[in-house]
Formats: sequence, structure tokens, C-alpha cells
Amino acid sequence: MKNSIIDGPIDTMMNIKGMLTPFKSRRRKTPRVFALVGTSGTGKSFRARLVAEKYEIDLIVDDGLLIRGSHILSGKSSKREKNKVTAIKRAIFEDEENAREIREALKQEKYKSILLIGTSEKMVGRIAEQLDLPYPDKIIYIEDVATEDDIVRAQDIRRTEDKHVIPVPVLEVKKDPSHRILDTVKFFIRRKSRFLTKNQMVEKTIVQPPFSNRGRLSISEPALSQMVHHCTQEFGQDIKVSKIHVDKTADGFRIKVKLSLPYGMIIPDTLSGLQMYIIQNVERYSGIHVQYLDLTVVRIEKG
Repeated sequence: MKNSIIDGPIDTMMNIKGMLTPFKSRRRKTPRVFALVGTSGTGKSFRARLVAEKYEIDLIVDDGLLIRGSHILSGKSSKREKNKVTAIKRAIFEDEENAREIREALKQEKYKSILLIGTSEKMVGRIAEQLDLPYPDKIIYIEDVATEDDIVRAQDIRRTEDKHVIPVPVLEVKKDPSHRILDTVKFFIRRKSRFLTKNQMVEKTIVQPPFSNRGRLSISEPALSQMVHHCTQEFGQDIKVSKIHVDKTADGFRIKVKLSLPYGMIIPDTLSGLQMYIIQNVERYSGIHVQYLDLTVVRIEKG
């Protein structure tokens, strides 16, 4: 049998019936790249999710992190660095290890669009280059999404309190204990579809990086024990603290608390609520990181 020659494009293949069928290319479509640009401290990270929602952007790259929705997919935050020079290098992915990690993560993700955040057009262009992405085809300036009063207020907070925002919930930030967590901010985004309106809660974490010129706070173990005891009394006057043990580590504090509860109290619900209450208040008012808090019921007291 003579070999036949088929003229035509190379992206075809012969099926079992001898008919030509299109071959589906495995090449990934080029994503659309957005950029949010504004000088340092003007509220870019705070408004990142709002911009992503407005333009239906799948992924965000902010200060060395790759973010989808409320989750950190890959990378290490520049806000964990000990000085501003290394923080800037991490933010623009001069750290090849971090850049490689993000590039590999992008290969695994399905996305049609991505938002790069930077202080200038040159910076977002550099980020795109380091991550093998096209230069942004739409640049959004902070003045387009924030009022002049909002920007001035954000700059005042940065200058006087040196607060920085990571646009993910506090539980994601706690995975890296080098962050000093100050507070969290929650708000709703109203999303309108064809048939209904849906409110989506967005949480952001406020941190103070190690390179902050306001320094780091410390607390003695007796003072921390007093705070835990006070928080327990505030949560429930019937709950009694039998013993508090505090261990200081390089990543924060490990706390073990032994409790006496009154008869009839639902133990799982009580301990879960108390644990969250203590951690939130201790971290908010002391500025230290609670690595873990272990609550143990050693006695049930009858009324």
C-alpha cells in the first residue's frame, strides 16, 4: 500500500475511522494581566480584593505572595523581612527561589487573569518579567479606586503607626509566625448577579513588619499569665483558672491553661469560644504572637 501525503495544518490527527479531527492544543492561553499602582502606604493592598472583584480577576500578586481569594497559594511575604532593602527585593522577586516558587505555582493554577500590585509602572513591569508574565495591558491607579481623603488617611496611618495590610484572613497570615499581627478588618462586598444579590465577607490582616521603625514589643511571662487570667474571667465568671504555664519560643508564646468548669456547661463549645477569645485579645492588646493555646479541664464543680 502506498503512503499517502496529507497537505494541511500539522494540528490534525487521524482517528480510527480514517477521518481528520482537530487536535486540541495543550498550550495555555495567555492570561490577561492587570496592575494596581500607587505609592507606598496609599492603600493598595487594602483595595486589592475590591479591584479583583470588580474586574473578575482570578489571582493577586502582592508583596511576594500569590493569592487566590482568601488563601495564600505560594510565596513569602515581604512584610516578614528584617529590613526594607530585602523587603523590596522580595516584593519584586529578585529572590530567585521565591520567584521560581511562584512561577511553578502559576503553572499549576487555572486562571484567566492576574493582578500585580506595585508602587510604579516600572515595578509591576519588573514583577511581570520575573514571573514570565506579559507586561500589564491594563494599569489601574490607586486614585482610580480611592478618594483623596482615603489616600491621605492611609498615608497618615502608615507614617504614624507603620501599619501594613495583607489581603487575606488572619489564619492565613498566622501560618508564618514572623508577622506581628496587630488587628483584622472585615467588610462585605455586594455582588449582583442576574437573579440575586450576594454579600461576600472579606477579611484583611493588619501587621507590623520586623523592619518597622516603631520597634518590637515584648511581654513578661507573669504579665502574659495575668492577661490570660483576665480574659478568662471576662469570658465567663464561672470559669476558674487552676494553673497557667507559659513558654517563650522564637516564634511566639506557647500557653497551657488548666481550668475548672461548673457542672452543666457544654465543654466543647465553651473551650472553643474561650480559646478564640483569649488569643484574639492577647494578640490585639499585647502585639505578641500566640503560637498555640492549650486549654484543659481538670475539674467539674457542682453547683
